[in-house]
Amino acid sequence: MLSTKDLNIFIETIKDNSSYDFSDYSEKSFARRIDKIMKDYGLNFTQLIRNIKSNSNFIEQIVKDITVNTTELFRDTEVWQAVKYRLLPKLKNNEQINIWHAGCSTGQEIYSLKILLNELGILEKTNIYASDINEDVIEKSNIGIYPLSFNIEYLENFDQVVRKNPYNFDQYLDIPYSKYFKIDKENDSIIMNNFLKKNITYKKHDLVTKTNIFDIQFDIIFCRNVLIYFNTKLQRELFYTFNGCLHRKGFLVLGASESIVNEKEIGYVRHGNFYIKK
Repeated sequence: MLSTKDLNIFIETIKDNSSYDFSDYSEKSFARRIDKIMKDYGLNFTQLIRNIKSNSNFIEQIVKDITVNTTELFRDTEVWQAVKYRLLPKLKNNEQINIWHAGCSTGQEIYSLKILLNELGILEKTNIYASDINEDVIEKSNIGIYPLSFNIEYLENFDQVVRKNPYNFDQYLDIPYSKYFKIDKENDSIIMNNFLKKNITYKKHDLVTKTNIFDIQFDIIFCRNVLIYFNTKLQRELFYTFNGCLHRKGFLVLGASESIVNEKEIGYVRHGNFYIKK
């Protein structure tokens, strides 16, 4: 594991040679990722720093390697059940709905939401905005094709969220997978249907900048399983940023293991799995 001194040298070298700032990332998890990068590239620390100083393309590549892109369709099904039955119905009377996926990764979260919006009949009036620091995962999201064998649990997640109602066990909706994606066993692929890929505005964005890159107000912001990689200071600053990006009574949806400490001081009220702007 890198020493704190070496970690600081790495962070300062990145800052001096690019627009990226990793100063407020969680130290332990960040150091583990740098160790992995050195191993994967066969570099010692001195060589790593030398490459950063001399090669801007190398910087872009290791930034992509540093960022974590673990996601899945309807990840944490109980959260998505609450989104379907407790959150989205509150927006059904809105003339327009704006939603931001901050740290969208490879897009499964976006497709999860669009499926639910369609089931509730409000997809057509919803504008989806998505951002990530990694342009490669944005491209994967735009393509909307995922390995089947590696992600077979997507089908069970779909069943739990789209077909079943945890608030009414007598209700079961026999909705075919084909309504939303094609299962291609021969090519080991799950392929999202084209209508789900439409009307998504993507932008590359570094959350560390604490900016609203889309310059609009949102009804919902999803930022799930991203903030755990930041230190407490940056997390709190981003909660203020998101608060300023939300309409009054807008929703912030975090990962299942993420929460806001003293949320009322920042301007939120907790409501089950979500936070509402006061």
